[in-house]
Amino acid sequence: MHACSKFISTCSLIRSTSQLLSRPLSAVELNRPQMWTDGGLSSLAAPRPLASLIPSPGFQTSVISRDIDTAAKFIGTGSATVGVAGSEAGIGTVFGISIIGYTRDPSLKQQLFSYASLGFALSEAMGLFCLMVAFLILFAM
Repeated sequence: MHACSKFISTCSLIRSTSQLLSRPLSAVELNRPQMWTDGGLSSLAAPRPLASLIPSPGFQTSVISRDIDTAAKFIGTGSATVGVAGSEAGIGTVFGISIIGYTRDPSLKQQLFSYASLGFALSEAMGLFCLMVAFLILFAM
């Protein structure tokens, strides 16, 4: 029986110690009420209940967490803007191939121009979508 009570008290001691260690020292020690005795300034004899040591359930974001979130936003934005460069490479390819096609057969000029215009529009639309996603990541989240 003595061993069981020793084990239970050890578990409660570990639990209360871990709660105390999770709070800053200033919040635990400096908020303890004190009184004057004959020997000088000392803490009150009655220990504080553990419920008063548990932090309030408010939402708090640390500076480190906000820095990591900001860095993730910038990395995501940079990754999304890579698609804009791919779009511009696609536009160059479309017009380069249309020029090559025109030099091989000049009679297909009107048909090649309509295909080049369609390719330009689709490639530019994909670039604008990538740019829109980049701005959404940067400013909306």
